[in-house]
Amino acid sequence: MERQPITTQTRKLLSRHQIALKKSLGQNFLTDAHVIGKIIRSAELDRETGVIEIGPGIGALTEQLAEYAGGVVAVELDDRLVPILREQFQGQSRVSIIHGDAMKVDFRRLIGEHLNGLTKYAVVANLPYYITSPILMRLLEERLPLTHIVVMIQKEVAERLRAKPGTKDYGSLTVAVQYFAEVSWVATVPRHVFVPRPNVDSAVVRLSVRPKPAVHVRDERLFFRVVRAAFNQRRKTLSNALSTLLLNGKNKETLNRWLEEVGIDPRRRGETLSLEEFARLADGLADHLGTKPNGSGC
Repeated sequence: MERQPITTQTRKLLSRHQIALKKSLGQNFLTDAHVIGKIIRSAELDRETGVIEIGPGIGALTEQLAEYAGGVVAVELDDRLVPILREQFQGQSRVSIIHGDAMKVDFRRLIGEHLNGLTKYAVVANLPYYITSPILMRLLEERLPLTHIVVMIQKEVAERLRAKPGTKDYGSLTVAVQYFAEVSWVATVPRHVFVPRPNVDSAVVRLSVRPKPAVHVRDERLFFRVVRAAFNQRRKTLSNALSTLLLNGKNKETLNRWLEEVGIDPRRRGETLSLEEFARLADGLADHLGTKPNGSGC
C-alpha cells in the first residue's frame, strides 16, 4: 500500500490523539520528505554514529535517523507526545524516547546509557525556535563528544551564525558559535512545509565542531565577557563599552592605551572585530588585569 504523505500522517496522528499543538513549546512539525532528506544527507550518518534528537515531535525525522544511524536518543518535553513516539518506535532497539527538557537533561549520561559502544556522536534536530540560542551554546560549551550538529532553526538566526565581521547579522552569538564550530548552510526552508505553519522561514545549518577552538585565548571567561560587552550596545565604541565593563567607566585613557598596545583602535565598534582580534584584545586585557587562565564562560 502506498505510504501516506508526512503531512497527512501528522494531521491524522494529532487528530487521533486529540492533541492541540502548543505555541509556548514552539511546536512546528516538519512535513516535507525532501527537506528531511537534506538533513539526513548533511548529517552523514552511519551505523557507528549515535544521534541525539531534540524535540522529535511525532517522529518524522526520527524515523529517518533510525534508518541510517547506529542509535537515536530522542528527547521530548511534551508529555502528550511521548506515548505517541513510544508507540511509533516500539520494537526498534536503536531508538530511545526520553521525556525531558533539553536544557536540563544530562547529555553525557544519555550518550553513556543509550549510545554506548558507538564511535561518533551528532545532534540532529528541528529545534524549537525559542530555545535555539541557549541550546546551541549549551551543546558547545559543555564540550560534548560531538563531531557535528545539524539543526533546523529560524532563518534569521541561521544568518547570524554564519555572519562576517562588519555586517548587521554579526554579533556575540556569531562569535561564540564560530569559536567552537565551523558553520555551513545546508538549505533554506519555506514556512509552508510545517504543521502548523510558522510566521517565518527556516534554514538548516551544520555546525562542524572544531577539535579545538578557532582561536587560542588565555582566559576564556574574559574573552566572552569582552565579546558580550562589545555587542551589548552596538553603537558604542570599544573604549566606551569596555570601560563600563572592566573599569566601571573610569580610567578610559588607560583602557585606550591598552587597546592601542594590541593594535586595536579604541574608536572601533565591536561589530567590526574578527575572532582573532577579539582574542588578541582579551589576551592583552588579561595581561593588564592580572587574570588567570580558566574555562568556558560564554
